[in-house]
Amino acid sequence: MKIVNEHREFSTKGSGDLIDITGDIIRALSNSNLATGSILVFVQGSTAGITTFEYEPGLISDVKEFHERMVPSDRSYHHDETWGDANGFSHLRAALTGQSFTVPFESGRPLLGTWQQVVLAEFDNRPRKRLVIIQMMGE
Repeated sequence: MKIVNEHREFSTKGSGDLIDITGDIIRALSNSNLATGSILVFVQGSTAGITTFEYEPGLISDVKEFHERMVPSDRSYHHDETWGDANGFSHLRAALTGQSFTVPFESGRPLLGTWQQVVLAEFDNRPRKRLVIIQMMGE
C-alpha cells in the first residue's frame, strides 16, 4: 500500500463561503498514479469544515440558511467572552460539520455520486487562507 499526501491552499471570503474542491481531489488522485483505495480530505483549523452535497445555487443557499438557523451568528457565545473575537458560532458550525471526509476510489476515480461534490465550508467571521490535505491510500 502506498500513501500520497497533497496540500492545497484556498482563500475564503469568510463565513458562509462554500467552495467546491472536487476538481482538486480528482487532480490529486490523477497525479498519485493510484488505482484503488481511499481518499481522506482534511481541512486544518477549528472554524472550517469539509462536507459533501450537490453543489448547485439552491442547495448552497439552503446550506447557508441551515447553518444560520442551527447556530445563529447574531448572538453571543461563551467562546466570544474568552477571546473577544465574536466567532463562537464559527467553532460550533465547524464542530457540527467536521473537518474531514473520506471517499473510496476505483480505477483512479473517486466513487462519488453523480451529483455529489466535496465542499470546503468556511465558518470563520473573516476571510482566511485554508490548508486542505488530500491523503490518498491505496495501490
